[in-house]
This record gives sequence, C-alpha cells and structure tokens, in this order.
Amino acid sequence: MIRRPPRSTPKPSSAASDVYKRQVYNFHRLQRMNKTTAVLIPIKSFHDAKGRLSESLSKSERSVLMQKMAETVIDSSGPLSIWVVCDDDEVAVWAESKNVSVIKVGEPGLNSAIEKGVSSLEKAGFSKVIIAHADLPNADNLQKCAEFEGVTIVQDHKGDGTPVLVIPTGEGFRFSYGPDSFAAHTLEAQRLGLPYRQLFDPKLSFDVDEPEDLKFIKN
Repeated sequence: MIRRPPRSTPKPSSAASDVYKRQVYNFHRLQRMNKTTAVLIPIKSFHDAKGRLSESLSKSERSVLMQKMAETVIDSSGPLSIWVVCDDDEVAVWAESKNVSVIKVGEPGLNSAIEKGVSSLEKAGFSKVIIAHADLPNADNLQKCAEFEGVTIVQDHKGDGTPVLVIPTGEGFRFSYGPDSFAAHTLEAQRLGLPYRQLFDPKLSFDVDEPEDLKFIKN
C-alpha cells in the first residue's frame, strides 16, 4: 500500500496576498472617508445666477442650466454626505428634493457662506470638507480629491479660480474666493503649515462663467 502525506491547502503567493491586503486596506479607507468627509456646495439664487451669460441665454435658460450643473455636481459626489449652503428659499427646497441636506445662511456672500457651512459640518463631526462649486457641468468623481491627507486646491481652466477645494476642518482656514483665489488658497495652506497639493483635472477644473464656455459643456 502506498501512503501519501496529507494534502495541505496551498498558501497564496506573496504577491496575491499583498494585492488582497491592499484591497482590504483601500476598502476600509474608503469606508472611513465616507463617514468623515462631506461635500459642501454653495448655491446662490437660480434666478440671479450667471448674469454674464445673458448675451447667450435668457434668465429662465440660465436658471435651468444652473440647476442641471448643480445636479451634476451632486451626482459626482458618490456615497459622500452632501450639503448645500445657500441663502435662498427656492434653492433650499430644490436641494431637499434631491435628498441633499441644507445649511441656510442669513446673508449673501460666498466666503462667509462657506465659512459658516464648514463650521456647521465640523460641529456635525466631519473632519474633511470638499467645497465644490455648483457650476461644474462635467464634474465627475469628487471623492478622489479627498484621498490626499491635507489641502487639495483644484485650479480652474482659466488658471486663477478654485472650483474645488478640500480642507481639513478645525484648522481655521480662511477662504478667499474671488479674483486669484487659487493663489490665495495656496498661500493660506502655506500660512497654516498644512500639506497641500495643486491639482488640475479636466472635468473638475472646467467651470462656466462666460458665453464662450457654453460650447465646451458635454451633453
């Protein structure tokens, strides 16, 4: 009679084991990100939006365009917690109809609205906030912007704006939206001593401000 040693279950190769470990690590990292990261979208009145497009679009057409772009940004947020900060009742109702949480502010002004929005999200327990403008018609996968541990500053297609900004909460980051905000936000990260990266992304960097921008909107 021939006796053979009992068969043992072959051990996975070291390379396969490393791949599995990375997959598990990335899964848990994304799970943590979903719980601690929020997307904040500032939106002003749809009726008063994009006045510089008045040469090409009527007021009602601009309102429809703004809502479509804002919805694209919402859809690009994936599983993250999404919040709209606004001072307009109609925008608030619209956001709630999209199952988005609303932070209502009492006065207009982009920088003050974002400051109050970030403060509210910090109090709600979020450690990182992705601030994304609502006029990004080709937005996709905002979640990737939060993978860097620090400040991510997305440069707009004209080179001076900040259509997407990712910051850690609790650091006292001062917002400088307006002319040359990209440079201003870079300087602010340096002032606070925070690690930062500057990012250009074809889909997230393109925002709509001027009539010539309309021809680059992807249907």
